[in-house]
Amino acid sequence: MDRRARGIKAEQQAYRYLKLQGLDLIEANYRCRYGEIDLIMRDGEQLVFVEVRYRASSAFGGPLASVDYRKQAKLVAAASHYLIAKRQSHAARFDIVGISKNDEVVWITNAIELD
Repeated sequence: MDRRARGIKAEQQAYRYLKLQGLDLIEANYRCRYGEIDLIMRDGEQLVFVEVRYRASSAFGGPLASVDYRKQAKLVAAASHYLIAKRQSHAARFDIVGISKNDEVVWITNAIELD
């Protein structure tokens, strides 16, 4: 399976997992000039911007470790663009869903905190 196909499969797996946790999908693969947000979901009244990461190996820290400061900044910028473009004023948070080669799902809520 190529990298793009694996990414799509990981996003679908993350969506199904979060749906079972009670979140509702608003939009998938939101793209703007600042970057892409894999999933935008609603958890009650809160918007949730979700970054999905897949790693076949944990040699470099696994899927969660791959969301470095630069990636976090891009996510925040893209989310800000979304909120302005869609005229949203809901409370929001950033979650990360990491998926490993054996399809283990790790969900980190409030993974990125804004100062």
